[in-house]
Amino acid sequence: LSPQAACLWTVGGSQSTWGEPTQTRGEHCVCVRVCGRDCRPSRCVTFSTDGTLFGWCNGQNVSIVNPSDGAVVSTFDLPKTALLEFSPLNNILVTWQLYTSKRRRGTNLQLWELRSGRLIKALYQKKVESWCPSWSEDEKICVRIVNNELHFYEDNDFDSIANKLHMQKVSDFALSPGGQPSKVAVYVPGSKGAPSFVRLYQYPAFGGPTAALANKSFFKADRVMMQWNKKASAVLVTASTEVDKTGASYYGEQTLHYLGVNGETALVQLSKNGPIYDVAWSPSSTEFCVVYGFMPAKATVFNLKCDPVYDFGTGPRNAAYYSPQGHILILAGFGNLRGQMEVWDVKNYKQVSKSQAPDATHFSWCPDGEHIVTATCSPRLRVSNGYKIWHYTGSVLQKWDVAAGSELWEVRWQSLPDGSFPKRPIKYQAAPSQLGSTQAPPTQAYRPPALRHLPATPSSKLHEDEPPQDLRPGASGEKSLSKSALKNQRKREAKKAAKQEAKPEPEPPTDPAAVSNSQSEASIGDPEVEKKIKNLKKVKAGLFL
Repeated sequence: LSPQAACLWTVGGSQSTWGEPTQTRGEHCVCVRVCGRDCRPSRCVTFSTDGTLFGWCNGQNVSIVNPSDGAVVSTFDLPKTALLEFSPLNNILVTWQLYTSKRRRGTNLQLWELRSGRLIKALYQKKVESWCPSWSEDEKICVRIVNNELHFYEDNDFDSIANKLHMQKVSDFALSPGGQPSKVAVYVPGSKGAPSFVRLYQYPAFGGPTAALANKSFFKADRVMMQWNKKASAVLVTASTEVDKTGASYYGEQTLHYLGVNGETALVQLSKNGPIYDVAWSPSSTEFCVVYGFMPAKATVFNLKCDPVYDFGTGPRNAAYYSPQGHILILAGFGNLRGQMEVWDVKNYKQVSKSQAPDATHFSWCPDGEHIVTATCSPRLRVSNGYKIWHYTGSVLQKWDVAAGSELWEVRWQSLPDGSFPKRPIKYQAAPSQLGSTQAPPTQAYRPPALRHLPATPSSKLHEDEPPQDLRPGASGEKSLSKSALKNQRKREAKKAAKQEAKPEPEPPTDPAAVSNSQSEASIGDPEVEKKIKNLKKVKAGLFL
């Protein structure tokens, strides 16, 4: 497949055929093809990292083909394969089967050499979590978790363990992307009052108390999700609990932590209470977006100092997706929400479009950064299965619905190497399409049927929507201040407020009669009359004496 093409593969139904390109946009074509020429149900499908290989299991064997022409590369007699994956350089195919005690020595994880079809290593992997070993981009290092240890292999030599990292009760890890030097993030859950913690190491420096690049401990964590940025300079750790003991949230409690390879750690402060729905790194590795808070949820972009950069306000959203080039961000609300998609220009923080994809269970970016696909798949939803290909400006370029009695199980874009498509200028005008666009309808308050014939009356909302807010220094037109100047300004404001509080208030007069007399005396303007009145008062006082 040429670098200027991007293909979409779908899995489902009872029949499968090869299709032709169905939509052309500019210098590339969007192709719709159904996985292989196999009419049997497929258990699993996958693309290689560079998109040059495609594999699937149909319940009888595992087939590897070349997506450009469909030529068979390898076939493996593995009828019970449930998961499969390629190594980064396509040297090894990893297959996983459900573990059964009857299997010989419990080896349900196999590593196969693709060129020769030879079995390299058979391993034991009972849990489906972290089933696949993790490779560095150059395949110099491979790591997998075994009980309380991380086993490291070098140069795809699985006969001997090159290095081990032993930590008590290690339950998860994340290997950094890219090449050497490789780094690994390790999670150890807390127990008996001790906190959970995540540590960063650089391979192979694991020994000694100062070997860790960074260390972050925290409570309230039953599980974590660790995400490296693309440059492998920092990790975001989302810690979650199964149950919120305060009863405030059905989703438990979540906190977000930042760890940098330079040793800096921080707790990301979120301005709204509630669950953390999604965390996404920008491909530039300089910022990340967090969707959080009780509905309507907030979405905020943070820099590497964990300072908020831009607040998108509130809305019905629970997911964030950066384009492969990092110039577009889509905030979406899928699952139990209505499928609203907000498209934002990341550089200027300007909204490009707002569309709605109801009942969508799948979303993914095309590698060209111009198109997206939304799909309704089974078993999440067994009705109205199908997919739509969109332009990010909101236009629907293609729509396909499965036939009655059939189901759509999976939709995948063909993978392509990074840099295959350049970053193109963002367009704000909707792309031309015969299917038009699906704009999100304005939301209205519910009115009972008995009142719908009457004129509408103003009503208060359950939630006040917060507008977007640019939090960058000087973004609102004010002159940005340095840290020292800002500190001095805060001191002056605090000193002024203290003076206002310490200033005594004037005491009110205690004798209302005296006040009225003084006011009446002051109201006489003739000095001669005032003099006679004083003399009369003196005479009157002498008579009484």
